[in-house]
Amino acid sequence: MDSLDAAYHADTADETARAGRPASANKQSYTIPCASAFRDAVEALAAGRQVNVGDIARSVLLVMPAAIVQAAADPGDPEAGDRETVILKSGPAKGRPWRRKPRLQVRMAPGFDPVTIRRALGLALAMERGDLAVRLDDPRDPPAETESETNAEPPEKAVSDGRLPEEIGEEMERMQAVISILAFDPLPDGVATRAEALHVLGFAPGVRPDRRTVRARFRMLATIHHPDSPFGSHVRMSQLNQAMEILRDTL
Repeated sequence: MDSLDAAYHADTADETARAGRPASANKQSYTIPCASAFRDAVEALAAGRQVNVGDIARSVLLVMPAAIVQAAADPGDPEAGDRETVILKSGPAKGRPWRRKPRLQVRMAPGFDPVTIRRALGLALAMERGDLAVRLDDPRDPPAETESETNAEPPEKAVSDGRLPEEIGEEMERMQAVISILAFDPLPDGVATRAEALHVLGFAPGVRPDRRTVRARFRMLATIHHPDSPFGSHVRMSQLNQAMEILRDTL
C-alpha cells in the first residue's frame, strides 16, 4: 500500500468516526459503494426523517423477511465514470484531492454484507416513492378478512359499524390520547444496555421474553411510532431500532 492509499484509509476511518456515534463493540462501520444519485437520495431520505442512514437500513432489515431483502434488486456499484472527489484530511497526503467511488458510511451491528445493506436502502427508497408498501401485523390479531368477506358486509356497517362520523372522530382522539400516555419517554442518551432495550420495548424489569415475543412487540410498536404513522415519532422509532439491535444477539 503506497502513502496515498494509506492516507485514504486513514481518512476513511476519520470520516466513519464523524458519520456515526462513538465506537461501540456492538457496531461496525460498513462502506457501501453506490451510484452518486443513490447516495444522494438515501442521504436526503435520512435527513428528511431526522435519522442516520444506519437507522433506515436497520428498520428495513428488522421488519422485512430476509428472503424479501435478498430477492430485491441490488442498486449496484457506481459506473466507471461516476466518482467523487474528497480532500484527504490526515496522513502523508493530507490536503491532496482523491477521486474515489461514491459511497455511504453505515454503522450497524456486525454480520451484514454491503450488498444486503444496499438492497435494504433501495427498498427504503422504493417505499418512500410509493412503489412499495409494507403492512405490519401483530401475530396475535385474528386473520384479516378476505376481499369476498369484506364485500359481503353491508356498506354502512363496513364504513362505520352504525356509528356517526363524529363518534368515530371522538374515538380516534381518545385512542391518540391513550397512545400518547402509553408511549415510552425516549432515553436521553439512547439505548445502550439490554435492560434499557427491554424497557424501550415495554417489558417489565426481570422479564426475559423470547425472540418471537420481542419481534412481535417491536412490530406492534413500530406501527405506532413509525414516522409515517399519525402518532409517529422519529426519536422513539430510532430507539426501538437501537433496542432490537442490542437484543438481536442476546436472545
